[in-house]
Amino acid sequence: MRIDAVRAVPTVSGFFFDDQRAIKAGATQDGFDYRGDPETEGFRRIREAGEALTVELELSSGATATGDCCAVQYSGAGGRDPLFRADEYRSVVEGVVADRLRGRDAAAFAENATLLEGLTVDGDRLHTAIRYGVSQALLDAAASATGTTMTDVLADVYDVAPATEPIPVFGQSGDERRTNAEKMLLKGVPVLPHGLFNSVEKIGPEGERLLDYVRWLSERAERIDGYDPRFHIDVYGVLGELFGPPYDRAEVVDYFADLRRAAAPYPLQIEGPMDAGSREAQIREMTTLRDGLSDAGVAVDLVADEWCNTFDDVRAFVDAGAADVVQVKTPDLGGVQRSAEAVLACRGTDTRAYLGGTCNETDVSARTCAHVALATRAAQLLAKPGMGFDEGFMIVTNEMRRTLARRGRTADATEVAADD
Repeated sequence: MRIDAVRAVPTVSGFFFDDQRAIKAGATQDGFDYRGDPETEGFRRIREAGEALTVELELSSGATATGDCCAVQYSGAGGRDPLFRADEYRSVVEGVVADRLRGRDAAAFAENATLLEGLTVDGDRLHTAIRYGVSQALLDAAASATGTTMTDVLADVYDVAPATEPIPVFGQSGDERRTNAEKMLLKGVPVLPHGLFNSVEKIGPEGERLLDYVRWLSERAERIDGYDPRFHIDVYGVLGELFGPPYDRAEVVDYFADLRRAAAPYPLQIEGPMDAGSREAQIREMTTLRDGLSDAGVAVDLVADEWCNTFDDVRAFVDAGAADVVQVKTPDLGGVQRSAEAVLACRGTDTRAYLGGTCNETDVSARTCAHVALATRAAQLLAKPGMGFDEGFMIVTNEMRRTLARRGRTADATEVAADD
């Protein structure tokens, strides 16, 4: 089965692009919007409607394989690629990418994905969003060509045994952090609630609002019998603004101990405690904090996000022992195979892999990531896209359950055939 044609269609993503630098600098929220001037290159305003670029591969069988090019909410921040404009990149997909993919074997995912990763335009690699979306379509094409699932294609490429149960889903609340957390609790979400604590105002000038929220969350969870969630709070580097280095000093460790007590009896992990401005500095400061917590016996896990964007970044954080969990931020790694490789790079280490991404993705990219998570047995999978929680949770949960059911039926049919 061949790839006969490539199309690109400008579409919409599940949330917005936000200028993180401007928000951290104190941009005033005005309803759902922000007032003020953008500070990150490429932004026309602080909050902009998210964009996507759907890629369709026409196969010689008559089938169509699909993927969505999309980028993270906080594009252009923390070492990431610049803001993704669908109209600007459509010609790249239908030009240089299409020229190289037409006529290729649709079943050869690994070879096609490697070719895509190496493509350049005027000496520059393709934007991560393009590599992300086109690789999704290539994975879909391979599954169609081989009559299997995208999970099976990846598992075969990396010679691994896929998960036989759904991967724990991590719900994200957006700014409706109490209402959406209540929804998560009622639905029994394994990991929650993200919280979107991306400013000093939300955390509190002394961290008191975050403490109150974690305490409230624990109290609400205890009301549900038989429920044993893990709490995961993203603070977008703001705790670093409150405390500053060195992060192993008593004031910092004591605050994390307070968070641990507030979360009890549930496990707690804090994402992005500081933003040190570079990968090397981030690894150094995260390691210092992690060592300080370990020495004090404070059982709070640290999650790497800022400056942990590429496969090489993930490996650097893992090798340095700088985090208990690394977020594999799927759109930032480029091709989906790179996300799979990043998760697998955590095997045999004491660092868990969280297959994340962004609220600003699409239903197509989210479903593809569910297959990456199943194939690699990630520690947790982000519910995406959007910030309403319910929709993203439904999309990734149902995709995993459908895939596992399909793989189970295939295995049963194989066993029957063998018996005959």
